[in-house]
Amino acid sequence: MNIEIHERGEIRIAELTADHLLVTTAESGLQLLVDCYYQNFDGIILHEEHISDDFFDLKTGLAGEILQKFSNFRVRLVIVGSFDKYPGKSIRDFIIESNQGRLINFLSSITEAKERLFT
Repeated sequence: MNIEIHERGEIRIAELTADHLLVTTAESGLQLLVDCYYQNFDGIILHEEHISDDFFDLKTGLAGEILQKFSNFRVRLVIVGSFDKYPGKSIRDFIIESNQGRLINFLSSITEAKERLFT
């Protein structure tokens, strides 16, 4: 796993990349969160291609489990990617609802992600 650090003022953002999936289970999602939390990052950018497709199938409960942990720790998360490939009204509604808040967002570019996390 690689961490690219984006900083503006006091805000530190970790952009995580790898050549493999980083989030496949609730435990792996929690481990990423904890690792970044204890390195004093205020937010995390994850690329959609580093997350298991199960995350985007809301019936598995994986997204809910992981995102609840981010909420509990109050660490902001932006998932960057193209989400049109995930069928279903429930995932589309979930993304729209998440994007109305500030804690969890699904955006299409790193530029958008940094703008959102630095505000």
